[in-house]
Amino acid sequence: MTDPLISWRECAGSAVLLDGFHALKHALRFGAEVRMAVATDRRAALALADELAGDVRDRLDALLTQVSAEAYASLVPRPHPTGVAALAVRPSREANLRTLAHTPRTAPVVVLDDPRNLGNAGAVIRLAAGFGATGVVTTGTLDPWHPTVVRGGAGLHFATAVERLDVGELPSGPLFALDPEGDDIRGVKLPDDAVLAFGSERSGLSAELRARADHLLALPMRPQVSSYNLATSVAMTLYHWSASGGAPSAS
Repeated sequence: MTDPLISWRECAGSAVLLDGFHALKHALRFGAEVRMAVATDRRAALALADELAGDVRDRLDALLTQVSAEAYASLVPRPHPTGVAALAVRPSREANLRTLAHTPRTAPVVVLDDPRNLGNAGAVIRLAAGFGATGVVTTGTLDPWHPTVVRGGAGLHFATAVERLDVGELPSGPLFALDPEGDDIRGVKLPDDAVLAFGSERSGLSAELRARADHLLALPMRPQVSSYNLATSVAMTLYHWSASGGAPSAS
């Protein structure tokens, strides 16, 4: 039998790390090709599947290999409380770009303009997947498939198209950029094919993206409050879109 630690290290360089039970659960639900999975307590992981993820329990049973806590800790940068980790194949860039470019769209694309915080980016991807957004695009240097971003996204990178693009490569569609000087979002109906852009946590929208925007929108905010967290801003905007009739699919 092949040593699972050797197999893991052979695959790890080109694979997406799924950190924790919930990341693995979501990835399986949304069609990820999982190469291998390990658990420090296989029985406990399957019991968790019985409780929370019966739809993927059989696949987990076939995938999970038990390893010692020490071996598990050597495979991941930060051990997860569930003691579960897996390696999956990253979706092809070509497939994601086709998804982002396909029209007509039935849900917006979220753009994070030069984001800086890996955890915030992961939280946004989780939100976008929950609302059924077409995809999440980042500009700038942050890698949206960085292990910390995937951890923050709880495996939901596989539920939406996630890519890094230049501003000039953004998908078509009316571009609504969030900016304190914009019009109150409450007076605007966001179309399903909208491109929703959010500036970086530190410096806001870049001049290039701001110049390209078709509309500037502002979220309601109490005077003397400087800003919202990035993920909060995305959540409020996607909720506004969904409340206008763009509800997530129930399928």
